[in-house]
Amino acid sequence: MSIADGIFVNMCEGIINSGYSSEGQNVRPKWSDGTMAHTMKQFAVINRYDLSLEFPILTLRPTNLKAAVDEILWIWQKKSNNIQDLNSHIWDSWADEEGSIGKAYGYQLGVKHKYSEGLFDQVDRVLFDLKNNPYSRRIMTNIYNHDDLHEMNLYPCAYSMTFNVVGNKLNGVLNQRSNDILVANNWNVVQYAILLHMFAQVSDLEVGELVHVIADAHIYDRHIPIVKELIKRETYKTPTLIINKEINNFYDFTVDDFKLEDYKAGEQIKKIPVAV
Repeated sequence: MSIADGIFVNMCEGIINSGYSSEGQNVRPKWSDGTMAHTMKQFAVINRYDLSLEFPILTLRPTNLKAAVDEILWIWQKKSNNIQDLNSHIWDSWADEEGSIGKAYGYQLGVKHKYSEGLFDQVDRVLFDLKNNPYSRRIMTNIYNHDDLHEMNLYPCAYSMTFNVVGNKLNGVLNQRSNDILVANNWNVVQYAILLHMFAQVSDLEVGELVHVIADAHIYDRHIPIVKELIKRETYKTPTLIINKEINNFYDFTVDDFKLEDYKAGEQIKKIPVAV
């Protein structure tokens, strides 16, 4: 069993066996039939992934690396909030007629701010500091902008990253207010592991730990039977992540610069109901 598979199984067992049920509460998310989407949850789940040991992708079922990379580049590289710049339909439910998700995610990262060194958006400020002041304790991003929440079609779930260099290793803390464990947990882990790999490579650093802090880690009621079956599955050896080492500028990365070698995973779950 890979480290990532083990973390996922332990987290799911903890939520199912000792989590808190929202049954009886007036919750916001609904299923497509209008029924309230209740959850089992745990507060403040913290998972640590040492990226120098393995790439933390599940083998219990496949995670689509290309689509995950495409979305993280959409947010962090293109700094876009329009689904027409994305090669998947992940955000269709939250987009307006023009394809915009409002002033969320990529929009926030692209806003320029004034610093003593000049004008930077949040991504460029991180890249500047990693090259010029890597041991700073102030290298972070935050897209949960209260001034703009009313113009976001979905409040950011993964809302901040804190970067910290120890020795020559780049580490990151991903803060997430809410995480749908079945649908999005490993998807987010894979994305921000890739982001750390990219930032480390273009900053002449090695990759270190990704720490994932989830305030509300939940499994929806209609997902519990699926999760119970999933965590009983056979697991496989962790694949090897191959990155194009010729890239030395963050904005030059493309989806095709990332490949998995020897990725074997269980059968994909074809139909997962999604609460909106």
